[in-house]
Order: sequence, then C-alpha cells, then structure tokens
Amino acid sequence: MARTKEFDPDTALRAALELFWRRGYEATSMQDLVEHLGIGRASIYATFGSKHELYLKALDRYCADTGGRNAHLLSGSGPALPGIRTYLEGLLDEPKGCFVTNTAVELPQDDSAAELVDIGLNGLQAAIAGALVRAQDQGELAKGKDPQALARFLVTFVQGVRVLAKRPDRQRLRDAVDQAMSLLA
Repeated sequence: MARTKEFDPDTALRAALELFWRRGYEATSMQDLVEHLGIGRASIYATFGSKHELYLKALDRYCADTGGRNAHLLSGSGPALPGIRTYLEGLLDEPKGCFVTNTAVELPQDDSAAELVDIGLNGLQAAIAGALVRAQDQGELAKGKDPQALARFLVTFVQGVRVLAKRPDRQRLRDAVDQAMSLLA
C-alpha cells in the first residue's frame, strides 16, 4: 500500500521557488532544500524528481504567476501608459531581482531553463505590446511608433533594471524608468 503524502506539494514547490530565487540554482544544495521544505530527500525526489527538475517546476510556476500578474496590470481599462509606468516602478522594489532574469544569467547553457526563460520573456513582451497597442488606440502613443519594437526594447530594458535592482541605486533606476517612459511620449 502506497504511503500518503504528508505535505502539500504546492506549498513545497512555492518554498523551493523562494529558496532558489533567493540563493540561485548552484548555491542551493539538496540538503538546503530538505531543510527549507521540511520534507525528506526521498519525498522530494518522488514528488518532483531531481533538483534540476524541481528548479524547472519552480521556474514554470514563477512564470505562470508573474505572467498572470503582469497581464492583469498591463491590460487594465483606462490609460495604458500609467500602467506601464506602474509596472516599471514596481521593479525597483524587488531585492531578489526576477527569477527569470536570474535564471537567464545563471544557467545560459541549460536548454530546458532557456525555454522557460523565453516563455516568461515572450509573455511579458506580449503583455507590454498589448498595452502599447491600447495606448496607441487611445492616442497616448504616437501612430508612427512601433508597439512591437517598443515592447522588445522594454523587455530588454526591464532585464537590466531587474539585475540592478538587486543592488539598487534608487536615483539611477528612477532616472532610467523616466527615460524609458520618455520614449513612449
């Protein structure tokens, strides 16, 4: 007879996500996961697979969670550019950076991780592009501007802000957000 799980896999996955996000893949050992999750090594392997598989599941969860939040923030009714500014300014208050960005920097040669990084970045780009199209339709963004090209720029810009927000110089980051927004005026 199979034993019943004595832990909630979703809670454990979220705890693993938090640990990986704070420490990174390489700096997190299986023993760190055992201690942080409060479950045995065998249970981790049985539920999630290897440390790498657990990391990918945590990254996938992060992409789903943040993708939904970003889409909600950027697709609101009313003027679109203030929503974009709110999104950009919100990046300044994340000392852990972005889990997708952290993964792109730490695991650039990992094809499975790169696929999830692309999914996360493409989702963000689509949400920003949608907001920019709405801004254009509402007259906030000049008709001659290319929403797709601007969205690609802003996604690239966001990745730099997310790296620098880990050791913030608030004025530098605020000035950078102001300059990025000036391209949309």
